[in-house]
Amino acid sequence: MGEVGKQFFDFPPETKHKYSRKDVSTEGYGSDIIIAEEQTLDWTDRLFLTTSPKDQRQLKFWPEIPESFRETLHEYTTELEKLNEILLKAMAMCLNLEENCFLDMYGEKENATMIARFNFYPPCPRPDLVIGIKPHADASAFTYLLQDKQVEGLQFLKDNQWYRVPLNPEALVINAGDYAEIMSNGIFKSPVHRAVTNSERERMSLAVFCVPNPDREIEPVNGVVNEARPRLYKKVKDYARSYFEYYQRGRRPIEAAII
Repeated sequence: MGEVGKQFFDFPPETKHKYSRKDVSTEGYGSDIIIAEEQTLDWTDRLFLTTSPKDQRQLKFWPEIPESFRETLHEYTTELEKLNEILLKAMAMCLNLEENCFLDMYGEKENATMIARFNFYPPCPRPDLVIGIKPHADASAFTYLLQDKQVEGLQFLKDNQWYRVPLNPEALVINAGDYAEIMSNGIFKSPVHRAVTNSERERMSLAVFCVPNPDREIEPVNGVVNEARPRLYKKVKDYARSYFEYYQRGRRPIEAAII
């Protein structure tokens, strides 16, 4: 998956622009959507593709070269769908809850949304002044990140300090998103993270976001609200829809879900 992603970004601009996003759509190849004069732009090129539900795939944005790109992405995200179910069950079991409570809240995988975002970070002459991706948390249940095998860049915020995520070429980085935080009533945290730039070396990563169907209502599941831990979040629906506006303004959409 990493190899076909790198091959795509190595193509000349005229080849990549065949898959450019249109107007204010996030789907396709391109950079930040400009929604406000004061927003901070990220130092990255992106290829943004919806992979599930399968009938919502816009194949005109799926690169036809390298030839194995489409098949590889399909196989990769199919395996991640299985992993997502396993983790939703594991999240329940480690809290001594009914095994399927988070999975049932999340909904059937056939109706859930899965989005793949390839990120390419060119060398940046002033990494002290420019951010790769601005600080944010993910509007997902889980996010599965395939890091670059040689160049670090991902950092997480904890106790007002940034900590680097070391490279492990044989592993995925998996973090809980805002949906997991809401469903668990704040037990599982959706971490704020960012990507930094590098003055000498390019970097590529692939983030896959697993998001419940927008028509589903998401709230803390039974068993995580009690006298000792009162309910922290409202019931939300189509939560991810407002995500990009919050993100580009440097804010977290989960602010609107807090009681």
